[in-house]
Amino acid sequence: MDEMEEELKCPVCGSFFREPIILPCSHNICLACARNILVQTPDAESPQSSRASGSGVSDYDYLDLDKMSLYSEADSGYGSYGGFASAPTTPCQKSPNGVRVFPPAVPPPPSQHHLLQHPGSLPPIPRNSCITCPQCHRSLILDDRGLRGFPKNRVLEGVVDRYQQSKAAALKCQLCEKSPKEATVMCEQCDVFYCEPCRMRCHPPRGPLAKHRLVPPAQGRISRRTSPRKISTCTEHELENLSMYCVQCKMPVCYQCLEEGKHSTHEVKALGAMWKLHKGQLSQALNILSDRATEAKEFLVQLRNMVQHIQPADAPGRPSVMSGWGTLKENGVEFEACLVAQCDALIDALNRRKAQLLSRVNKEHEHKLKVVRDQIAHCTVKLRQTTGLMEYCLEVIKENDPSGFLQISDALIRRVHMTESQWGKGTLTPRMTSDFDLTLDSGPLLQTIHQLDFVQMKVPSTVPAAPMLQLEECCTQNNSATLSWKQPPLSTIAVDGYILELDDGNGGQFREVYVGKETICTVDGLHFNSTYMSRVKAFNGSGVSQYSKTLVMQTSEIAWFTFDPASAHPDIVFSNENFTVSCNSYDDRVVMGNTGFSRGVHYWEMSVDRYDNHPDPAFGVARGDVLKDVMLGKDDKAWAMYVDNNRSWFMHNNSHTNRSDGGIGKGATVGVLLDFTRGILLFLINDEQQGPIAFEGMEGLFYPAISLNRNVQVTLHTGLPIPEFYTPSDPDPPGSVC
Repeated sequence: MDEMEEELKCPVCGSFFREPIILPCSHNICLACARNILVQTPDAESPQSSRASGSGVSDYDYLDLDKMSLYSEADSGYGSYGGFASAPTTPCQKSPNGVRVFPPAVPPPPSQHHLLQHPGSLPPIPRNSCITCPQCHRSLILDDRGLRGFPKNRVLEGVVDRYQQSKAAALKCQLCEKSPKEATVMCEQCDVFYCEPCRMRCHPPRGPLAKHRLVPPAQGRISRRTSPRKISTCTEHELENLSMYCVQCKMPVCYQCLEEGKHSTHEVKALGAMWKLHKGQLSQALNILSDRATEAKEFLVQLRNMVQHIQPADAPGRPSVMSGWGTLKENGVEFEACLVAQCDALIDALNRRKAQLLSRVNKEHEHKLKVVRDQIAHCTVKLRQTTGLMEYCLEVIKENDPSGFLQISDALIRRVHMTESQWGKGTLTPRMTSDFDLTLDSGPLLQTIHQLDFVQMKVPSTVPAAPMLQLEECCTQNNSATLSWKQPPLSTIAVDGYILELDDGNGGQFREVYVGKETICTVDGLHFNSTYMSRVKAFNGSGVSQYSKTLVMQTSEIAWFTFDPASAHPDIVFSNENFTVSCNSYDDRVVMGNTGFSRGVHYWEMSVDRYDNHPDPAFGVARGDVLKDVMLGKDDKAWAMYVDNNRSWFMHNNSHTNRSDGGIGKGATVGVLLDFTRGILLFLINDEQQGPIAFEGMEGLFYPAISLNRNVQVTLHTGLPIPEFYTPSDPDPPGSVC
């Protein structure tokens, strides 16, 4: 019940509603607060003050302009009308939010104190007064009835009364002379609260008093305050009871409204039937909102558990720094000391790097905690508001006043639906995982440590010096790596050539990839999403130099490629920067991609831009020496699926297998998935797998390929993620994101 309290407080005074009225925007406000925030429109002001403003505009013009402003939803309604002075007899003041208040906020004279107890007897409100809703800021000019034209929210008043009763202090005995004790019973006939001693003394259970009904104090207080339900009367015809419900205006109406009022042509329904219908709608909406609130509570538990799992990282220590390398001498003791110093320097560098990495972990930890705690705070506030609204609506449903309920039911149903929609998709999803998405790649460093060994300290003067890699010119692109190097600036020894070595991209042995005189080299055909280490050395007739420093390079995670004009049949026509191909011949011609694959999982698609006369294009993969003047799959160098407008077949070495229903047409998309972790090839048409796994035992180097004739034009799409339905057998296969 505590969370419902904000629903029961007036947005103006901040206290519990007293005699709340319903504004046309469906918001509520105390009757006294409504009177305090009334704004007087310009035509009720003195003509002299209008002329004193120097505007030269008539009162009529001012009134029209002001009404336009008041009815504008973009206008906040909180501006003072500086161009009009208040009438001398009714001075206006500004409230803290800038609204001009009528009448002045001063205590009434003693002769009018009784009016505070009977607001309906307050002096009449000046003509053309307007009121601005303090919540949505919509404004409305009052008619001749003034605030009496707004219906009273008896349901809200009843809920506030019950809430205050539940919070009230314990009832005291009414017969104790000094220090009244807590009441234990209440007599419904005597209408008196008794403590136990006073009940035994003043209300013994014998004689005529034995027939009196004694009830607990709380029940007695409720029965005392409960009175027969007042019959609701029409705000326009005060002598008529509300008996029907106008469907178009969504409000209770009386018989006279239907006979001669503005509702005479509207559709009306029985008040009781609409009462039950709206109660059912509100209950149904509350059930959905209750499910959202339950999910929100479980979500908050999940977020708090995440905070427990995100453990703070220990503060890194500061390793000592050793300086000085010393000079290697023939003395064995000094040589050993130099070796220790070199190893300590490496350890020191590793400790400094460790401190840097731990600092990054701390920042990641703080960021995760901040995101999760912010989401907890946001979700907690929203859940509290939702719970408060639910409790308030449940109290409203308990009311037995049909007309009072129907006055607010539409607004409540809208609020419940709006609140439920705020718990939409993504609201109950953690913005941060509790896992740290950081993986330390220590493999290259460990390999370098294992390769740490003694080298010849004195190189003959006729052997070249070790080359220097030019890091600013070294780069990777797609699955190619470019390296550049040079001799040291002070080296004067002639060089006959260089030897470039790379490992296998998986921490294996180095192998020679280039031998020659050039100082720049591009290595193609590397594996995607792999880390390679490279090094270079120089040679001449006297021998080979020491290796350069090792350079670590990372190839692209995603495979981007186009069709290859260099290896295609001459009848193939290229366009769209080699992403689109067609053919000049009626015979099938083969074109391949410019990138080959031998490891990982790869997926690409080809969309059919033109498809005439039901040809049989073939899609698949091929070796580099595949035949280019026959359909793909006719020889043993290609693995393909050829398809017409109704069916498809798999073909390798001119063997046709697995006919499947489902063909292609203009606008269709054919996907090819090559998985080296399982050694399989499969095909998709329009995002659905076509037939079973097409081929197994796929090993070696394959190129994307297609065969087509002049009736077909296709466009290649690369760099695509693996389809969601497919899961490689290897949980983390290299190149699986390509």
